[in-house]
Amino acid sequence: MANEQISLPYLAGILLLSGLILRYLFFSGAQTSRPSRSPEDIRRSRELAVERIQQMFPQTDRRSVLWDLQRNGGSIQNTTERILAGRLEAPPVTFQPPPPPGQPHSGASTASATRQADKPPQPDLITRYNLKSQIAERGQEAETKSKGWSSNREERQSALQRRRDEMILAARRKMEAKIEAEKAQTEG
Repeated sequence: MANEQISLPYLAGILLLSGLILRYLFFSGAQTSRPSRSPEDIRRSRELAVERIQQMFPQTDRRSVLWDLQRNGGSIQNTTERILAGRLEAPPVTFQPPPPPGQPHSGASTASATRQADKPPQPDLITRYNLKSQIAERGQEAETKSKGWSSNREERQSALQRRRDEMILAARRKMEAKIEAEKAQTEG
């Protein structure tokens, strides 16, 4: 056993492998770290985070969400947990976030004006789906009853759109009947 020797290629392989392991363990963090982000990138990422949170929780104030994101380093998860727990703090009066990207900067903007600008008015379903012409056809039912689920994609899509239109029109008829009943009750 005293005659056992390590061959030169085997020794070179061990040294190379250990060098690669040491380099990976101790020096990989410096090479993979991101360069410092510009303030514009930070603002853009924070706006995206605010938009994402307000999609999940539309009742939250943009200013409060921005304040919380600024305090916790931009963590959407932490802000979401605070909102769910009811622990989202109101920002101090001195905290004035930049206006949303789509809104011109005005010095006298209020929180209510910001909320209104964030939520554009939605058109009613009749306007959205162009059903005004079908409102006049009140008493008519659908001419074709559904035969079942079709294997043709276009037929399925048109059947689903027809059902959607029928449901919207039926809901409108019910609402109109309810309004007429309430009017009749108040008049008589």
